[in-house]
Amino acid sequence: MVCYASLGGSGVVATELARALADRGHEVHLISSEPPFRWQDGVARLTFHRVTVPSYPLFREPQYLLALANTIARVADEQQLDIVHAHYAVPHATAAYLADQMLHASRGGAQSTRTVTTLHGTDITLVGSDASYARAVAFSIERSHGVTAVSHSLKADTVAALGIRRAIQVIPNFLDCTAYRRRVDPALREELCPTGSCDALLIHMSNFRPVKRVDLVLDVFRALRRRVRARLVLIGDGPVRPDVARQVDDYGLTADVVFVGEEHDPVRWLSVGDLFLLPSAQESFGLAALEAMACEVPVIASNVGGLPEIVHQGVTGFTSAPDATEEMADNAIALIRNPDRRRAMGAAAAEMVRTLYCTDRIVPLYEEAYQLAHR
Repeated sequence: MVCYASLGGSGVVATELARALADRGHEVHLISSEPPFRWQDGVARLTFHRVTVPSYPLFREPQYLLALANTIARVADEQQLDIVHAHYAVPHATAAYLADQMLHASRGGAQSTRTVTTLHGTDITLVGSDASYARAVAFSIERSHGVTAVSHSLKADTVAALGIRRAIQVIPNFLDCTAYRRRVDPALREELCPTGSCDALLIHMSNFRPVKRVDLVLDVFRALRRRVRARLVLIGDGPVRPDVARQVDDYGLTADVVFVGEEHDPVRWLSVGDLFLLPSAQESFGLAALEAMACEVPVIASNVGGLPEIVHQGVTGFTSAPDATEEMADNAIALIRNPDRRRAMGAAAAEMVRTLYCTDRIVPLYEEAYQLAHR
């Protein structure tokens, strides 16, 4: 399992998939620059391997791709790996291809490991659409022995952007539904949204990159606060957090916006929320939305990428055009003022997650993809 270690959906899914596969009896080796965000030590049959990138004056920048390819080849050789599962086409599937070629040559042409690549989004919508990388991305996808995408939207984008001809299987993201269920902490709820002075608690959770448009979260919050008493909890961290903090100060919202940073247990925070805001510019799936829905929190989101595939209009939440700030605020206010409908929508959201997106339903699809790739 090869993934990014940073806070973000792909690393979370890769780590959860690795743990689920280990629980099902597979020997799993996770390779990254450091232990991923939700990594847990002590899981049987699950081993972490760090990619070490040496610094040489000859190179103007760290050569992560080469170090990663070397690490994959070494682990594959030592552990006799059957499958390398690359999360993101570049650099992970590219490194897996280089490792495969090295192993193929060292074994005198004998079959080496097989690569399954999962496309998560920005490897296509950002990197793949850049002419500087497009051919490398397409090559890495085409040379994989199996390819999956986390949504039908992302599959269509991949074919349209890169002209991919090989089959792409859609396997959505998933959750451990035994862990992701609403469990309200009354004291935390009262601390964040005191009875008598607060009508609703809104949540946003992301890696605070520009594509998440946390600034628009604040705009939606400002718009609804003109008509209802509410507070906003921002979960996560990332490059735009300092800008968002300044914006909160400029808007005079310091008393009503809470920054809680990265959270390894988001369920505690999501469970005290009334609504989840996700007005992203692009979401190939929307794992944070799925996590909120599992905790019975309806989602107010932009209708981009894979979000409409999980946020069903008027059933599990509402989606709007990406810049429709007032409409998002209106939808939020309608649910705040109708608690019965909001609770029913939250219950429907959680039921949909339990029916379609639990670990025991999705992980077997990956096992089938590994078997197909290994033939």
